[in-house]
Amino acid sequence: MGSVVPLFLTILVSFTLFLYSHGASSMSLQALPTLSFEEGYTQLFGDTNLMLLRDGKTVHISLDRRTEKKKGAGFASQDLYLHGFFSASIKLPSDYAAGVVVAFYMSNGDMFAKTHDELDFEFLGNVRGREWRVQTNVYGNGSTGIGREERYGLWFDPTEDFHHYSILWSHDRIIFYIDEIPIREVVRTQVMGGDFPSKPMSLYATIWDGSNWATSGGRYKVNYKYAPYVAEFANLILHGCAVDPTDHSSTCNKFNGNQYNSIKISSDQRSAMENFRRKYMTYSYCYDGLRYTKPPAECSIDHREAERLQGHRRRSKGHHRNPQDVTI
Repeated sequence: MGSVVPLFLTILVSFTLFLYSHGASSMSLQALPTLSFEEGYTQLFGDTNLMLLRDGKTVHISLDRRTEKKKGAGFASQDLYLHGFFSASIKLPSDYAAGVVVAFYMSNGDMFAKTHDELDFEFLGNVRGREWRVQTNVYGNGSTGIGREERYGLWFDPTEDFHHYSILWSHDRIIFYIDEIPIREVVRTQVMGGDFPSKPMSLYATIWDGSNWATSGGRYKVNYKYAPYVAEFANLILHGCAVDPTDHSSTCNKFNGNQYNSIKISSDQRSAMENFRRKYMTYSYCYDGLRYTKPPAECSIDHREAERLQGHRRRSKGHHRNPQDVTI
């Protein structure tokens, strides 16, 4: 636990300098406060499988089996947001974690059942000796039939220490970060149309049993003799434009919504992102010829990248139509 604060401060200072260098000078270190659980969140499910530590600054959510029931836990932001910067330091369960899914994401599925938007970090557990996988996804206007999944390995063990996972969501772009490194950028384009997330969303964190798909297409299940599986969350940030859930009116007179649009990826950060994607991306929907006879219109195809990912897919024994079925 002692290493969480220094790591977080390093990341936060880096992100603040990034904001200053890109014109968002109204945002400062003091303007990106961490919140206690009571200040910004509410429990969704899990009863005693959610535990607060450090005066509510750290949240543990766990998965175990009580009698014959598989029981996880989850929490959500108290407010809805339209654009902002949302992040947490997360430490994942160690040892055998096949079938375990930890999610940190934004969604409005409870309000827009058929036209919901979603921005996902999903962490997919694995058997002993194999690493966790990280998946990002973007849904807009109920476009679940398309699915814009990407999947990555990591350059560190996410079970040994806390690492920071962040989502920047503005009117024009979405950026996923791991620590200070942007790993994915989705830019709003005309061809995406309404598929770009554009309605207010809440922030969620959950842990649950994904035995039927999460590890090697469901080959490896959750083994409850290793339970409880505990995911730890700290340094929780909700910095965005809160909206009224009844009429979706915004409070952006307090937070200037345009400041999020001013944040761009610098040339150095873009180089770091490209390096990450070259080394660690193992799946992209843009290159999934089994799902799409031709790539979705917003995809920009890099033939060298396509060849590398298709080679990885063959090595993963993953000739399945559902991208969730090729996790190793």
